Amino acid sequence: MFWKSIVIILGLLASANCAVIPNGLIAQRDVDLDGRIVGGSQTSISSHPWQVSLQRSGLHFCGGSVISSTMVVTAAHCLLKVTVPTLRVRAGSTYRSIGGVISNAAAFKIHEGYSTSTKINDIGVVWLKTKLTLGANIKAIQLATATPQHGAAASCSGWGSTSYNGGSSSHLLYIDTRIVARTECGSSSYGHGSKIRETMICAAGSNKDACQGDSGGPLVSGGKLVGIVSWGTNCALAKYPGVYANVADLRDWVIKQM
Repeated sequence: MFWKSIVIILGLLASANCAVIPNGLIAQRDVDLDGRIVGGSQTSISSHPWQVSLQRSGLHFCGGSVISSTMVVTAAHCLLKVTVPTLRVRAGSTYRSIGGVISNAAAFKIHEGYSTSTKINDIGVVWLKTKLTLGANIKAIQLATATPQHGAAASCSGWGSTSYNGGSSSHLLYIDTRIVARTECGSSSYGHGSKIRETMICAAGSNKDACQGDSGGPLVSGGKLVGIVSWGTNCALAKYPGVYANVADLRDWVIKQM
């Protein structure tokens, strides 16, 4: 997934719908919750300038979003097994392994109410040692103040796997998807049932989803960050929308950290 030689092939095959495994680590194939871009299309960082790659010891493992020149927001589960000295953020690049700028983490914080069992409050922030220079390829995205309506258009981006347990993309991919309201996502129309809790929002598209390595990445609607890739069942299954942390519900916590 890290080899530049397969970038073009993976990009053409890629798909993106945003469903996520806890930890979103690309190497984790055996968990029931996953997050990666399936059914996606190649894009450039200038079209998603808030997108960043979280890297541990130089390797991509999760996504994130720039919300200020010194802060990135991601999923809480992405930060469970990292340490500040090994955590870096690559911003401003279409590729997860080259280009853009690298900033070391100064500190990070996981939501105090995050639950590893239910995945509620799956949000965290990373403070950067080096201030990002905002411009065409690095921009802060606004946090949603209201939950989008059921059926609203949205998009998700990332460098994760392009199929369940498959290879990932070194080139940034994105998908167009639709918001599935929490009550609808937890209904008998879908398979998640009672796993859909408060602070969650869903999104679904035909043969499109997030996958391993997309965890922590952005779900955007109306030009605002409305969700953070959190978890899912397999990738792009018709009865299982991708599940995201609902930014509108968690916005006040993020603002306090800023």
